[in-house]
Amino acid sequence: MRGMRYEDYLEESYEPQETDLVCEFRFEHDPSVSFEWAAGAIGAESSIGTWDPHLSTMREEIRELGAKVFWTDKEDNRVKIAYPQDLFEPRNMPQILSSITGNIFGLSELTRLKLLDVNFPEEIINGFSGPQLGISGVRELTGIKDRPLLGTIVKPKLGLSDEQHSTVAYDAWRGGVEIVKDDENLADMSFNRFEDRIPKTLDKRDEAEDETGEKKLYFPNITAPLSEMKRRADLVIDHGGEYVMIDILTTGWSALQEMRDYLEGKGIGIHAHRAQHAAYTRLEDHGISMLAIAKFARLVGVDNLHAGTIVGKMEGEKQEILNIYDSLRSNFHDLKRTIPVASGGLHPGLVDDLIDIFGTDLVTQAGGGIHGHPDGTESGARAMRQAVEARTQGIELQDYAEDHPELAKALEKWD
Repeated sequence: MRGMRYEDYLEESYEPQETDLVCEFRFEHDPSVSFEWAAGAIGAESSIGTWDPHLSTMREEIRELGAKVFWTDKEDNRVKIAYPQDLFEPRNMPQILSSITGNIFGLSELTRLKLLDVNFPEEIINGFSGPQLGISGVRELTGIKDRPLLGTIVKPKLGLSDEQHSTVAYDAWRGGVEIVKDDENLADMSFNRFEDRIPKTLDKRDEAEDETGEKKLYFPNITAPLSEMKRRADLVIDHGGEYVMIDILTTGWSALQEMRDYLEGKGIGIHAHRAQHAAYTRLEDHGISMLAIAKFARLVGVDNLHAGTIVGKMEGEKQEILNIYDSLRSNFHDLKRTIPVASGGLHPGLVDDLIDIFGTDLVTQAGGGIHGHPDGTESGARAMRQAVEARTQGIELQDYAEDHPELAKALEKWD
């Protein structure tokens, strides 16, 4: 039985099958090896291969499971690789990631490697739950049909007591946002206990709903070891909460997948914070793209996902961010659509730009752009709401601000 050299994994005549999982990579390699050797090494080491081609244990039926490097671009050092779906355990996102983003990143001859994109076959897709609410469910829950949802993060992200936290949330809801969320590093703190924060904040949500006649949502951060996340989710549900927030990358795909299963049938949404993502995504030539992470997250089943802004303070290349939004909101087999969240350095003066770029199926989420308003949180929330009202009515922001002092002050400060 002939073994398989790395170069044997190149099959540029191969036409990917509907049952293949397909990845696109960009890489750089040490000059001691050829492009073909490096490309084949990616396919081999992420499927059935190893450094020594003369395996006595190789069998013909195993060779058929080998990945196939079917497309190459030597100028841009990119390849597309097709993997037979039998290489992957159904409903096991960690195993999929261990295959396509596992040992290959440690190969010494690959000096740089980035997973740019991934496309899943139907059988793998059908094994995952996808979002429980999706865009349609979130819009039905809030009653908002034709404009972006408005949200904020309680700021400062750490340091407020549970009482102060709930008051900030109340002020934001009363000012006009629909969504208030915890930040990524707020959990069960000595100065703000989870079990105190949840009932107090949800009580303030109820007050805000009674006063405004509008539906309000709170996304409490339940990030913790899995058993504790379940307990915290139960506490949220017991107090009438309809959403939880999870730091999906620091929590891990296994825990996220189990939490999605745990919440099945309970009508509870998952807001996915992407804390730590830049450790994987930021370098253009190494890591895992945010587009790929977004696809993993939608498949597992998050309802909201931070997806970039193009404008604001967070880095991100424009076309990639547009691709992420398109991927989350696309019609994709029977999966519900995940609503993208624009967050990071936003304020009322950027609302027009956000809608021009992304449309209306998104959450516009401002922290400092609300709480930094000269007249405080409630006025900051009013200014954001007024900016969206101006846009939906086709009125220039500066013109609308003439009769809306909260917006006027926000534009004076930030625009």
